[in-house]
Amino acid sequence: MPKVNVTIDGHQVQAEAGVSVLQAAKDAGMEIPTLCYHPALKPMGNCRICLVEIERQRNLQASCVFPVSDGMVIHTSSPKVKEARKFVLELLLSDHAFYCMYCEMSGDCELQDLSYKYGVDRIPYSYNYAWDPVDATREHFIFDPKRCIRCRRCVRACHEIVANDTLGIMDRGFESKVIADLDVPFGESSCIACGTCLQVCPTGSLTERTSAYMGREAETTRVRSTCAACGVGCGLEAVIRSNNLVRVEGDWDAEVNHGLLCVKGRFEQLKSPDDRYLTPFVRNRGQLRAATWDEALALVAERVKQVPGQAVVGLASPKLTNEALVALRDLVKGVGGEHLGVTSGAFAELP
Repeated sequence: MPKVNVTIDGHQVQAEAGVSVLQAAKDAGMEIPTLCYHPALKPMGNCRICLVEIERQRNLQASCVFPVSDGMVIHTSSPKVKEARKFVLELLLSDHAFYCMYCEMSGDCELQDLSYKYGVDRIPYSYNYAWDPVDATREHFIFDPKRCIRCRRCVRACHEIVANDTLGIMDRGFESKVIADLDVPFGESSCIACGTCLQVCPTGSLTERTSAYMGREAETTRVRSTCAACGVGCGLEAVIRSNNLVRVEGDWDAEVNHGLLCVKGRFEQLKSPDDRYLTPFVRNRGQLRAATWDEALALVAERVKQVPGQAVVGLASPKLTNEALVALRDLVKGVGGEHLGVTSGAFAELP
């Protein structure tokens, strides 16, 4: 792509022709605030928080959808821009249940962060939000419409990433709201509970049941890993606090899934059954007893030596990674066995 020269806040930078002003600023290490923008979604310019002043343009422009051109001069934090952003925030909050101290996202909310940044300490307009009830009909998450700012991130994610098209917008202006299908409860809709909408929501409107109030983002650690729910190998990020798994999110940079997870990968891995085995068991005189790993592995090695090679069969769960399955296959073949069965309701031979 050809390069163009632009000036952003007095700094001359080069950017690819046709990219947005927002992207050009990000590539140059400069920050422009956003709300409706998300790097995994197509920009739409809904929220108007990313407004910038561009010389020779009559009005302020949404930087996420305005393309750069050679010689363009851009001001991202002029008094005019700051005043416009504060005005937009005041309008958003006038249609928002402004009870941050009771919101699970307080401290991590993008709307709250911007309000502090631009000094919004009061709402000069009358509140206009409707007291729509909280939708708690889904097993894994709840939807609070009073905290929704209609940025449409969830709607676009359901369409562009998941391709399920459950979510949409009904009505217009202050009456507009996010709905599932033809305005039915989430639990009765075509929602597949993938949770992508939760991951892109910038406020506390969509909240996981299990991770709510389990710690702020600054208190957690993110560990990239591979989902073990099936053999696809989706990339995920385990969000951990005090050595406890708080929630699971999709890894946007993973080539396998690009952030998309299914209900098993995102939610069901958080379930810890009470009867989970934490130690190996060995059978002694027909009775199972707990054993150490060294004892169990030594017993397996001894038994393998006592049987003919072709009688050795390995059984593995499909939740194992490909690397673990290959290692087990090599082990079975190494002792003269011929088959590795992958259990998923039926047995399959792995050559």
